[in-house]
Amino acid sequence: MTISQTLVRLSAAVLLACGWLATMEISQGQEWALKRLEDSPRHLEYVEIPAGSRKVNSFIAFPEVSKKAPVVIVIHEIFGLSDWVRGVTDQLAERGVIAIAPDLLSGSGPDGKGTASLGGGDGVRKAISALPPDQITADLKGVIEYAKALPAANGKVVVIGFCWGGGQTFRLATNVEGIEAFCPFYGTGPTDGKDLARIKGPVYGFYGENDARVNATIAGSTASMKEAGKVYEPVLYKGAGHGFMRAGEAPDASDANKQARMDAWKRLDGILAPLK
Repeated sequence: MTISQTLVRLSAAVLLACGWLATMEISQGQEWALKRLEDSPRHLEYVEIPAGSRKVNSFIAFPEVSKKAPVVIVIHEIFGLSDWVRGVTDQLAERGVIAIAPDLLSGSGPDGKGTASLGGGDGVRKAISALPPDQITADLKGVIEYAKALPAANGKVVVIGFCWGGGQTFRLATNVEGIEAFCPFYGTGPTDGKDLARIKGPVYGFYGENDARVNATIAGSTASMKEAGKVYEPVLYKGAGHGFMRAGEAPDASDANKQARMDAWKRLDGILAPLK
């Protein structure tokens, strides 16, 4: 093993200890998530979704149902369109909904490629931090338009997101209409009252108890949303940390993260049930 290979593995171990990325290589990491996808009986595919002058590479999972289904748009973490995020789309399809996970880093990599071309780790984080907010909004609006027009869809759309995607989910709520629910997972909310006044759908927040950085914003979001007359229902999951939906699924998951993940899925199931 070369010195550089050793350093990469040590860096990955440090990130794991912090509850962050399971590997420095998106394409080779999260083997447990990739195996789930490979074993899925459902129809999974990639599509390029038009968003203005851009094309957003997206991963779609279809449920095995006899009638039209709602669509859940999944906004990825700061790690981009990872195996785990694609696995979430499959788990949603298993629950009877169509799920679409757009790669918002489409076009950010070499030769106009996306997440998989950025090498993982800092490369992905730097690319995400450079994304223009207006581009993110336009990309997601394009995905929503595509979702509503799918022949197998019933026209109802829910948006969920994790970590960075949780914050983007809450921000998107201030920029779009016609969405049944917004479900930010451990993401911070907008602070401008004028932005919050534009929200047209309920926001259901999911947070780990041991996540002081994000949780410090909940009280402010609660007060601001109440003042704006909007629905905001945050739930804290006992003993869970930041990223508990991913961490709770990993082979080395703590009991608290496992339980939080199960409880969060139950809550999400309840939100989706009336839309089917």
